[in-house]
Amino acid sequence: MKFANTAAQQRVHDEEVQGLSRRNIWNKIFKGVCFTATAFSILMLLVLLIRILTQGIGFLDWGLIVNFASRNAEDAGLLAALAGTIWLMMVAAPVSFILGVGTAVYLEEYAPSNKFTNLLQTNISNLAGVPSVVFGLLGLTIFNRLMGMGASVVAGGLTLSLLVLPIIVVASREAISAVPTDVKHASYAMGATKWQTIFRIVIPTALPGVLTGTILALSRAIGETAPILVLGALTYVAATPSGLLSSFTAMPVQIYNWTGRPQQEFQDIAAAGIIILLLMLLFMNSIAVFIRSKFQKRF
Repeated sequence: MKFANTAAQQRVHDEEVQGLSRRNIWNKIFKGVCFTATAFSILMLLVLLIRILTQGIGFLDWGLIVNFASRNAEDAGLLAALAGTIWLMMVAAPVSFILGVGTAVYLEEYAPSNKFTNLLQTNISNLAGVPSVVFGLLGLTIFNRLMGMGASVVAGGLTLSLLVLPIIVVASREAISAVPTDVKHASYAMGATKWQTIFRIVIPTALPGVLTGTILALSRAIGETAPILVLGALTYVAATPSGLLSSFTAMPVQIYNWTGRPQQEFQDIAAAGIIILLLMLLFMNSIAVFIRSKFQKRF
């Protein structure tokens, strides 16, 4: 009897050892797949950066910033495109921030929990994944044609606002929902009303996450080409915008135009333009990281 029990215990032990060995093998396989995916992504990023830097670094000069577009590659610059991008952001940033944060506050703090609200939240989340050209067609229909704005700065800025609005709403909702409920209850216990709690407790606490999401969304808007091309942005502009109804071009459009030229010189200055665009995106992302690390509160 004692021999039978010992054999059974040994069989159970052997099965456990075999199961542990199989789990370790699968663990190593999964780790290898994850490492391969990471290495491939980093490799592709390095190839892109090395290609852009080696091609365009020699064409970075002050003339690329202060000159307008030209048919001659040696005289071509990004001044009109750079000014147009700044004007677009001056329209898109405040509009998307106010509408996005307001929508997020309503959905998190005021909206009733019912099927309509759930449907609304699902649709907003899905809109974040809609191709940017669809927003360009929407801007062309509403702002350009129905509202008669034409291919102006304000139409382009509002179109980019529609593009980044779902991203800002989703990021703001996550930041607001991360505010501890106990902090809100403590505010109510002190006699504060709902709007006082929202403006003095919820929004200041969620502000780092809200600003981070907004800046990252605007970084995407700066690099978008399809929406403003569909809207009718010009590819050759010899002046900077003077108002909201001025015609405009933007950096992605100008770079896209240069890459379509057959001359090698335009390909090189397009690479230099991409470097400037990447520096702008890196600067904005650095601000987002600084805001998150500097003002994030921990409870």
